[in-house]
Amino acid sequence: MPAAPQRSDALKNREAILQVAHDVLAESGDASLNSIAKRAGVGPGTLYRHFPTREALILEVYRRDVDRLVGSVPDVLASHPPLDALRHWFTTLAAYVRLKHGLGDALNTAAAQEVVSATSASVTAAVGRLLDACERAGEVRPGLDPTDVIMLMSCLWRTPDNPDGAAQANRLLELAIDGFRP
Repeated sequence: MPAAPQRSDALKNREAILQVAHDVLAESGDASLNSIAKRAGVGPGTLYRHFPTREALILEVYRRDVDRLVGSVPDVLASHPPLDALRHWFTTLAAYVRLKHGLGDALNTAAAQEVVSATSASVTAAVGRLLDACERAGEVRPGLDPTDVIMLMSCLWRTPDNPDGAAQANRLLELAIDGFRP
């Protein structure tokens, strides 16, 4: 039996919780659920009705953020030349993955791995779309495998989250792109 549709105020509360959780968890991976509820302007009971566990909240924040990032590809391609779009998108992905890694054990459970696995196909498809645009523009060689590119680009989110790390990430990004060229 399908679930009943949520009321508009319940949807509004859920979205507020997710946005605040994203922001608060970016500041501190060990922020309390009560602090998230308070900042979202809802009571703890409302938060727990939507997300019965800390893990459930973190996984939904992760899923939502990945969906937004994947969904941004058309806009990024529309507002940047293809190779710049690829740079921009991977820089954004690296910043997000650094945040995800800051959430520690919460994303290392079996349930979390299911969510990560479920979202990997959409990330791979997004990278494929960016590479196709770059290939059509003659900026990368044909036939690059999106999963290989993701693996190579994983170095970007392993750099420290500071100005030196950002400079290193930019150097690594350019080295990788040089290797993609025809």
